[in-house]
Amino acid sequence: MIEGPYIAEVGALIGDPARASILVALMDGRALTATELAQIAGVSPQTTSGHLSKLAGANLLAVEAQGRHRYFRLAGPRVAEALEAMTVLAVDGPPRHRPTGPRDQALRDARTCYDHLAGRIGVALADAFQDRDYIAPKDKDFTLTDRGRGFFEDFGIDVSSLESKRRSFARQCLDWSERRPHMAGALGAAVADRCFDIGWIKRVKDSRAVTITAPGRRGFAETLGIEWT
Repeated sequence: MIEGPYIAEVGALIGDPARASILVALMDGRALTATELAQIAGVSPQTTSGHLSKLAGANLLAVEAQGRHRYFRLAGPRVAEALEAMTVLAVDGPPRHRPTGPRDQALRDARTCYDHLAGRIGVALADAFQDRDYIAPKDKDFTLTDRGRGFFEDFGIDVSSLESKRRSFARQCLDWSERRPHMAGALGAAVADRCFDIGWIKRVKDSRAVTITAPGRRGFAETLGIEWT
């Protein structure tokens, strides 16, 4: 008898290569149309429609209607965190031939994991916040210190509003490329949003990768001691 949550059904859904490509394409928090996702997955629109129906039925995707178009996005940050964790397993799994693409290093350096920062920059931020006693690890989360509250408020983040949200405040998310935690949750998302707003990072078209700008290099160095090379 199987006890606890039945994971085989969800695992089978994610395990299909086309559906996996669809889910990974949405890990930057964007909402895309079925046509766009069909091109990414490399399957026909009819096949994509079936995949999207199954993923939405399993609450892995959310659907939004806008005019005549329907947009698909991940159902929430927990889906993204699960996919990130599965990527860690995939990297350690059986070797297979996969030519290294031009974006691989860019994704390892700096990328979005749903709505927060991951890769080398995400882990560097988590480390810097801990080194300065702004956050502290506790179980699977990070807790906010008094010093941290002052820092994030000065950085332009309304901490009180984040604490009132229903989602996790600051969660440790194991980074698949760095093998160490970066910061997810409401605070992680707010940090990423703020870095975008002040021009420290910018998105790379059609990719989860982000670029650290010249102002960002200065800002990270002066504010958090992160020397970006």
